[in-house]
Amino acid sequence: MKGACREVTRAGKTLGFVPTMGALHEGHLSLVSASKSRCDVTAVSIYVNPLQFGPTEDLAKYPRDLEGDAAMLEKLGVDLLFFPSDEEMYCPGPRTYVIVEGLHDKLDGASRPGHLRGVATVVTKLFEIVRPDCAFFGQKDAAQATMLRRMVRDFDMDVEITVCPIVREPDGLAMSSRNVYLTHEQRQQALVLQRALLRMLWEIDRGERASEKLLAIGKKMIADEPGARLDYFVVVDRDTLDPIETVSCGALIAVAAYFGTTRLIDNIMVAPAGSVDVR
Repeated sequence: MKGACREVTRAGKTLGFVPTMGALHEGHLSLVSASKSRCDVTAVSIYVNPLQFGPTEDLAKYPRDLEGDAAMLEKLGVDLLFFPSDEEMYCPGPRTYVIVEGLHDKLDGASRPGHLRGVATVVTKLFEIVRPDCAFFGQKDAAQATMLRRMVRDFDMDVEITVCPIVREPDGLAMSSRNVYLTHEQRQQALVLQRALLRMLWEIDRGERASEKLLAIGKKMIADEPGARLDYFVVVDRDTLDPIETVSCGALIAVAAYFGTTRLIDNIMVAPAGSVDVR
């Protein structure tokens, strides 16, 4: 993979990169399309990274379909596909990790200790292997995107991070590889995530800016949905992930909840002037 990527660079072509864990859906494919629209060559990795799963999480049952994923990527015209084994990615008993202080333990990092450390570590390794000009990530994983932008800046990595909008199902549910775990009933219950965010958007458009009041509305909607168990609902600064008291200075509104044993996330971004970007 290193050799193939270096040939691209030596030829003077731009290299775009989309890291994934497979079980691809239209959200992933939108990242591939974004890369192909901007770069001469597009590389995709498929690797279910064990470092970002906790001891009680779904590593063993995480959906895998390498053959189907490869067929989709070939149809889209992806140039390079990298699907390493654990043995290739990590020496036995890895001792080096990447921790972005002040970000690795917030939002999903707080709910899933070690998760964002695992993401930062594997993305650093993948960036070293591929050395892309541009890398493409989804806004659904907002904490991850914020952390990776900071990591790239702090390490002076020569890669541009592009964060693309959330892709949703026709009914509004954010696309996720974990959606396949939901029963039909849980699938309907999960729609409360976007409903709560849109209700908060409506309140913002009416002039409400107090985070406490907005969160009370969103949390009540989650609490009123049978089968939903809230993990977090926050209004934070999009660059620091620290809580903010008002959305007028710019905000990320993010939610995570369980439906059965399946944990789903969603978010919206609010521009400083009050205009809202539903991602």
